[in-house]
Amino acid sequence: MLDVKFLRENFEKATTAMARRGKNHDLTPFLDMDKKRRGLIVEVEGLQAERNAKSKAGAEARDEMKALSSKIKVLEADLKIIDEQLEEFLLQFPNLPNERVPDGTDEKDNVEVRRHLEPATFDFQPLPHWDLGKNLGILDSETAGKVTGSRFMFLKGAGAKLERALINFMLDLHTENHDYTEIFPPQITHERSMIGTGQLPKFKEDMFKIEGWDYYLAPTAEVPVTNIHRESILDGSALPINYTAFSACFRAEAGSAGRDTRGLIRQHQFNKVELVKFTRPEDSYNELEKLTGHAEEVLKQLGLPYRVVKLCAGDMGFSASLTYDLEVWMPSYDRYVEISSCSNFEDFQARRAAIRFKDGVGSKPAHVHTLNGSGIAIGRAMAAIIENFQDKDGRIHIPKVLVPYMKGVEAIAPK
Repeated sequence: MLDVKFLRENFEKATTAMARRGKNHDLTPFLDMDKKRRGLIVEVEGLQAERNAKSKAGAEARDEMKALSSKIKVLEADLKIIDEQLEEFLLQFPNLPNERVPDGTDEKDNVEVRRHLEPATFDFQPLPHWDLGKNLGILDSETAGKVTGSRFMFLKGAGAKLERALINFMLDLHTENHDYTEIFPPQITHERSMIGTGQLPKFKEDMFKIEGWDYYLAPTAEVPVTNIHRESILDGSALPINYTAFSACFRAEAGSAGRDTRGLIRQHQFNKVELVKFTRPEDSYNELEKLTGHAEEVLKQLGLPYRVVKLCAGDMGFSASLTYDLEVWMPSYDRYVEISSCSNFEDFQARRAAIRFKDGVGSKPAHVHTLNGSGIAIGRAMAAIIENFQDKDGRIHIPKVLVPYMKGVEAIAPK
């Protein structure tokens, strides 16, 4: 959530930054709401001081004290209403983009930062992963459609084993090499947790809500893992705190009809290994570079061609202040496709979720900066492996780093 004090003292700067988002985000009502709120606070505090003074006068001032208390009670009720209205108003607004974020309206304005490996080339006509996976009997969307519906997938045999190998490889890499603590979180979250990370109230239509409950299926492990420290004051000497988590993710994908309907790229349910950091404000952008590098290391060890792009202001997610996307090369698309987003949210989520830190006795608590990134999306990694490492005989060659996790299997071949 945006900082009320910052908005009050830097309103023009905030509105200019918000305009870079390229959407109609009118902050103007904030000024009247904040003025009314501050006026009520001054009035309540003045009456409280008057009541305290009257209390020293003894019994003869009892009636006046009673009248003052009644007036204070009415004003406090008004103050509660304006507080709720102001919070509801601010919850609708995205984070302000960092000054290092490039201007732009959509993905065409994103800025490429670096590339790793050249895109795959073939001396035969390569197949898309949905066709090759079907031929090999490892991907079955037809049965998933019968059992559940569109945009779900059964993984079978070596396909299920490859999924499990990817999960274990990524978790081992991040816990053993990158100093993350592994978490296996609940995959159902409370509404307050969804508000804390910014999914609600703005994107309710993208979530799967459990009927009759104040619960949602988690769209990403970012939600439950970030909320581990909701309404907490952390020990500043313990920062940064690094978590990695495997979970299933559930997304309604509202507004994406007709996009990426085949294969593993855009599913209602998919698996992902997530990276989450809680940092001191002055360290957060250095930690973002580290986190992005940790996600890149997955793709490097898998031997997949990819590039890193810095998202423009108009293409960033709601809660992000700066985002790097990792895009893997997909032959079937003849382009790079997002496989990880690594973002610094600065104190945006921490304000919504009341996550603070302090350095010791007597120090004033301050909001942490939160970061997260996919480390990485499992389904998209599998799709990239299938497409980039296929041969003319219809086999899929397993990346060397995964062979031990596949119990020595070096290729998935037609039966």
